[in-house]
Amino acid sequence: MAAEDYYEILDPRFARLFNGNAQVEKLFTGCRWAEGPAWFAAGRYVVWSDIPNNRMMRFDETDGNVSVFRQPSGNSNGNTVDRQGRLVTCEHSGRRVSRTEHDGSVITIADKWKGKRLNSPNDAVVRSDGSIWFTDPSYGIDTDYEGDKAESEIGACNVYRVDPDTGDIEAVITDMVRPNGLAFSLDESLIYVVDTGRTHGERNPAHMRVFNVGKHGKKISGGKVFADCTAGLFDGFRLDSDGRIWSSAADGIHCYDPDGTLIGKVKVPEVTANCVFGGNKLNCLYIAGTTSLYMVRLMVNGAKTY
Repeated sequence: MAAEDYYEILDPRFARLFNGNAQVEKLFTGCRWAEGPAWFAAGRYVVWSDIPNNRMMRFDETDGNVSVFRQPSGNSNGNTVDRQGRLVTCEHSGRRVSRTEHDGSVITIADKWKGKRLNSPNDAVVRSDGSIWFTDPSYGIDTDYEGDKAESEIGACNVYRVDPDTGDIEAVITDMVRPNGLAFSLDESLIYVVDTGRTHGERNPAHMRVFNVGKHGKKISGGKVFADCTAGLFDGFRLDSDGRIWSSAADGIHCYDPDGTLIGKVKVPEVTANCVFGGNKLNCLYIAGTTSLYMVRLMVNGAKTY
């Protein structure tokens, strides 16, 4: 297959980011809705979620083996790794953000706000100060498909920050319809957050916003639209070492320059939900696409987060 079968160049800046001989490889299939890949450098493996099947999967880069990492998983969705190499997970049916300790035990980081149960945490990111930021839309309680159907106790879908010292939970963004994927800029002065509100109304957002992060990393301001999705919806995304954004969409992974220009796409034959950079040099982009886990080797490296 030719390079154009895997890549779409929309701006000359994208041409140097991939090798035309590098194919998009399917590593595993058999999921119902693959999401939330996280890379563990120490073990050279990827953990990702299969939400409707209530399990987490594990791909071993050293031998290509795939196994069940955890089942049940609380209908886990987004995953990330904190600065100590621990797994941080957003659970739909668990309605919490959890952390897997080095001894394998799982503890709750956040499950309530102002005494009310969270909706269904969706995606999380850990800042360099140890604070955990996560989104809390309603997808896990809307139906029984991705969790357990229930009414929202909070009555809103917010973005929260968990203080690393006190464990206090603060709502930092309260004006989004369905906040979803999120990530910090390289210097952490900005935070990008996806709004997939279009799933709950044609006039609702299908875009990514960008907010300014205050000097002490606790308060945010702004919130202008960074990009509108041109194919379906954005979902989870990651940044590379030059600050470009690689975001999931309906037709693959969309690559945005930091100036907001869509410069190219990595084509995937399924709707994609999330991605993560991995490999020894962080130049392998692992992609969660509906039923499968894919991987493509790029000419760029992912941003180091720990």
